[in-house]
Amino acid sequence: MHDNELIFRHGDRPPFHTAFLVAFQHVLACFVAIIAPTIIVTSALGLQNEAPYLISLALLVSGISTLIQTQRIGPLGSGLLCVQGTSFSFVAALISAGLIARERGASDHEVLGVLFGICIAGSLIEMAMGSVLHHLKRVITPTVTGVVVTLIGLSLISVGVTDIAGGHGAESPGDPINLLLAVIVIGAVLACQLSRHPMLRVGSVFVGLLTGCVAAALMGRLDFSSVANAPLFQFPQPLRYGLGFDLAAFIPVAFIFAITAIETVGDLTGSSRASHLPTSGPEYQKRIRGGVLGDAFNSLLAGIFNTFPNTTFSQNTGIIHLTGVASRHIGLFVGGILIVLGSIPAMGAILQSIPQPVLGAATTLMFGLIAVSGIRMLAEQRMTRKRVMIIALSLGGGLGVELVPEVLAGLPQLLQSVLSSSITTGGLLAILMHLILPERQATEEDAVESASQIADTR
Repeated sequence: MHDNELIFRHGDRPPFHTAFLVAFQHVLACFVAIIAPTIIVTSALGLQNEAPYLISLALLVSGISTLIQTQRIGPLGSGLLCVQGTSFSFVAALISAGLIARERGASDHEVLGVLFGICIAGSLIEMAMGSVLHHLKRVITPTVTGVVVTLIGLSLISVGVTDIAGGHGAESPGDPINLLLAVIVIGAVLACQLSRHPMLRVGSVFVGLLTGCVAAALMGRLDFSSVANAPLFQFPQPLRYGLGFDLAAFIPVAFIFAITAIETVGDLTGSSRASHLPTSGPEYQKRIRGGVLGDAFNSLLAGIFNTFPNTTFSQNTGIIHLTGVASRHIGLFVGGILIVLGSIPAMGAILQSIPQPVLGAATTLMFGLIAVSGIRMLAEQRMTRKRVMIIALSLGGGLGVELVPEVLAGLPQLLQSVLSSSITTGGLLAILMHLILPERQATEEDAVESASQIADTR
């Protein structure tokens, strides 16, 4: 991208109508990703009664977090046009944590208290990590990150497919109407992705959900009865569900916070590059530190205001390229739109009314894309013998405990709870193998491969 391709630079203030239009495109690109984690977690844990309130708060906190990240308040935030929203990365770990709390007899409010408690504790860990990121990268390597992101995507696919079948406890799982709705949604998403119109590609998942809801309404499968009971306005109540803590539930979530810190660096670097700002040097490092600290603070804020961890969204970097607008002033409009949407409880009730097969189709596709992004991370690295063994063992171990949890039956209860998460088992195996396997293996193999390549060119 050349300098003249940016219509509005980082410090510019576009006219109101331009700023609003660009902000709406950013909201469209991330809207589904903000609300879906809350819908998925509450559905999996039987917390549907709390879902409308939690969905509204997810939008509200994402708006506040975007303001902090884009406008930079003290040491918090990168000052870049980088939208924040509820993170998909935590979904599997949060469901696992909620199930652990359920097994110990927790009520709905107590389950949510545990989830928000461990999220607040995890955000403090990410804050501490912000000052030692250069050391962290030596342990959480691209191979480790790739393995974990791949496992996140693969482990969540069963959640999406369960929704396609009708959801947990469905009266007629696998109903052909449910499968038809899923096909319609996926067909609409694919049609948008193949379109030549860039805005259709950006909003493809949103269009897919809208198409699915229209189809569901025509089939008599759309019920908005809960919307009538929703209040016009509801002031957010901090710590409404109290706070709880469970060590076994906390470890997988803490591990994801470490991964999220590394991914945030990548998102902010991409935003810096798209905004024609430095990607090295003191100014860049200051933005990165502020961005990671802002990411952690926003997750702390999310836990206090009864929603799930927030993180930077990479898809919004694509909107900067698409529109040629890198002005951080747009963040005021994005944050404002999300705050307004989150202040209307009826919005949460409407979004919860999306039929499960419709949402399941969209999220299954998104989970698959998460797995693909992890595979890409792994594919970008040189496949030395050491890396191949790390990937093979980590994916095998992680998926193994997910598919056959009985393999852990002989371990103490705490270890069973911790290692039952594919993310924790796979991630820990990747880190341990990285530390244990000698680098000498990779060096020798690289030398042999280089010699072979030289011989081939003769």
